[in-house]
Amino acid sequence: MELKIPERNNTNIIAVSKTFDMSMIKPLIDYGHQHFGENKVQEALEKWTDVKNSTENIQLHMIGKLQTNKVKYVVPLFDYIHSLDNLNLAKKISQEQKKKNKNLKIFIQINIGNEKQKSGIDIESLKDFYSTCVNELQLNIIGLMCIPPQNEDTNFHFKKMSEIQKSIGVKELSMGMSSDYLEAIKYGASFVRIGSKIFGERA
Repeated sequence: MELKIPERNNTNIIAVSKTFDMSMIKPLIDYGHQHFGENKVQEALEKWTDVKNSTENIQLHMIGKLQTNKVKYVVPLFDYIHSLDNLNLAKKISQEQKKKNKNLKIFIQINIGNEKQKSGIDIESLKDFYSTCVNELQLNIIGLMCIPPQNEDTNFHFKKMSEIQKSIGVKELSMGMSSDYLEAIKYGASFVRIGSKIFGERA
């Protein structure tokens, strides 16, 4: 499939490599691509530990829901976390980072559609949560992430995310996937998470 990115755009493409084995990922690494996304910790450990140790410049993004008991494995391997969605997780990340002397780049996940079944910080709670993460826990919060509700106008939610970003004052926005990344870029996405348009459909 052809991946279209507007000209003169600085958006980073995260190649979502979950479920694909390294034989399919390696050509992209050899081409020089740097940003890769995984959503399961055990799979990432098995696939990426040796590659990260032997290959410079690879940036690994944790894009799936993260349980506190997996943080000790995530901090050494990953460079970014896109799914910080509660205070207990924030505290655990802070603790593990101090142990490992490593400071990951972190996105706060926003429940932009206020969906009961979805993870994420409510918009009304965001400023206090952000302040706690930065000032009390010394987390490097670089941006916000969202997954808009299915079957709704993503433009509406991406526009809202852009407005929230400005109100908080963070630099980055992680939003947009294979089906809606062009709309996300239009509203300022600095990281888009692309799987099927790079690797093809998952089996």
